[in-house]
Amino acid sequence: MIAICNSCQQDIPENYCSKCGTPARLKRIDRHYIQHEIEHILHLEKGIFYTVKELVVQPGESINTFILNNRNRLVKPIVFIIVTSLIYTVTNHFFHIEEGYLNFDKTNTAGINPVNQWVQHHYGYANIIMGVFIACWQKLFFRKYGYNFFELLIVLCFVQGVGMLLFSLFAIAEGLSHAHLLHYGGMLFMGYHAWAVGQFFEKNKFVNYLKAVGAYLLGIITFSICVLLLGFLLHAIHH
Repeated sequence: MIAICNSCQQDIPENYCSKCGTPARLKRIDRHYIQHEIEHILHLEKGIFYTVKELVVQPGESINTFILNNRNRLVKPIVFIIVTSLIYTVTNHFFHIEEGYLNFDKTNTAGINPVNQWVQHHYGYANIIMGVFIACWQKLFFRKYGYNFFELLIVLCFVQGVGMLLFSLFAIAEGLSHAHLLHYGGMLFMGYHAWAVGQFFEKNKFVNYLKAVGAYLLGIITFSICVLLLGFLLHAIHH
């Protein structure tokens, strides 16, 4: 009896549809299926640990190679930033770190604090949004290199992803030691960010490292201003 493909309604004479590749019979969902899906999401078969090592040892060269030459060696950047942000969010939750390394609003203004509270409690995901602002400043500062905005977002996905792992380590250390360490993680990441981005554009030019720091700080400031403006807008709407 010839099976009918559920996707394109073609006859499947063998194990797979010759038109779309859908299997004639789906495997049952079991332990092996769940394990395979987790490995697929993390891209373990393509080396998530290798990706982290490359981004720590030679970030600029590795990201440049990914964008221009070979996109199979590293984990996909969108998956990388989402997974690492999730790791930070979960770590932050379990170790009950009250504030992230950024806390730009300590006022009691209604409508502003809820926005800031969301950022602090979901910093892993707010970090992705922050990367958009940093990429805008990078596009301005490094415009002569010819990279488009989306390529710069890829750079930020990799660099910010490493930052999330770094913050996770400091969050664990702070949770275990009860010492305020997350701010040191922030300073260390700023140094890593400057080094990685400076390497990416042209590692022999010292000014590129300064531009990287400037784009990072201005990105954070711009993001913070937008959060405050959103808070004022919500406050005005509800009053």
